[in-house]
Amino acid sequence: MAVQVSESDQIKQFKEFLGTYNKVTENCFMDCVKDFTNREVKPEESSCSESCLQKYLKMTQRISMRFQEYHIQQNEALAAKAGLLGQPR
Repeated sequence: MAVQVSESDQIKQFKEFLGTYNKVTENCFMDCVKDFTNREVKPEESSCSESCLQKYLKMTQRISMRFQEYHIQQNEALAAKAGLLGQPR
């Protein structure tokens, strides 16, 4: 059974994605690109920007994993509490 996502939710998700993308791009650009006297991107600027993006992606993945772990723990605690409340004394 597929979950239907409304068009307004899709637009909201896309706007959030674009906002995040723009923020990451700006941060990595400001941190890595220092020389505007040449049209070419220097190897160190390219390497820096790749490292910056990799770090962001790894951090996002780690936060997502921790968030999932937290929710699993919360659900287990709620289930345990509900199990105790449902048992006769």
